[in-house]
Amino acid sequence: MTLEQLRIFVAVAEREHLTQAAAVLALTPSAVSAALRALEERYDTPLFDRVGRRIELNDAGRLFLAEARATLAAARNAELALAELAGLQRGAVALHASQTIASYWLPPLLLAFHRQYPQIELSLTIGNTSSVAQAVRDGAADLGLVEDGVDAPELTATVVAHDQLVAVVAPSHPWADGRAVDAAALLAADWILREPGSGTRSAFETQLAALGVAPAQLKVALALPSNEAVRSAAMAGAYATVVSELVVAPHLQAGLLCKVNLDLPPRPFSLLLHRQRPPSRAVQALARLLG
Repeated sequence: MTLEQLRIFVAVAEREHLTQAAAVLALTPSAVSAALRALEERYDTPLFDRVGRRIELNDAGRLFLAEARATLAAARNAELALAELAGLQRGAVALHASQTIASYWLPPLLLAFHRQYPQIELSLTIGNTSSVAQAVRDGAADLGLVEDGVDAPELTATVVAHDQLVAVVAPSHPWADGRAVDAAALLAADWILREPGSGTRSAFETQLAALGVAPAQLKVALALPSNEAVRSAAMAGAYATVVSELVVAPHLQAGLLCKVNLDLPPRPFSLLLHRQRPPSRAVQALARLLG
């Protein structure tokens, strides 16, 4: 078994499509197909089901995918360790961050890192808190940045900053007048929130519980996958939402949204690392800058 076979398998498994995987790998579909066939025949274990002209990952393939990703991550770490012998003149950091952090807090810090280490390649993938934590677990991310914390014993979480959540409404909403909002009002209102798994929603639901409001009782009209979608929806109708103050600061100043009289505590931004994967020198340098 070769690393090239593993890379081909992972690319096909993630897309369940030979031609798309071949394009990403800069190989011909026949070369990709031959590599998969050789791998399956070598271990006498089919990894895909052929359904007509399509391929689907089977149970054995799903189990092998996790091992293949971990092996490729270990190989990549070995390559980076050698590259870094030149004193951070070469290297790469794969960074995953949740949306608020990636869009509003992180960019100036990444630019500062690039000015200091221009030869270190930075790649940023945006997700939600759940997907970022999973990427660090799997080795797809060298480090992660999430809103609030995560319950994952295999990860370390270090607070690097704090963020303020705010509830906001359109100027036409009854709450725009600054009236106090209690538990009964929260339950009576219509809400637009981020999707389950996002740090923003998790932090808000934690605060609801502290106010004696069961999150499941909230009337959620829409769950949307981005801060910008949530903000736009709140501006367009009679709905309340909760977002980072970073997301809506200019809209509050322009009078396009109004802050609700609801006290929400600050939440931490946390840096995630895997306990059993020693961070590279480039990752350590970035972590120092972020902290």
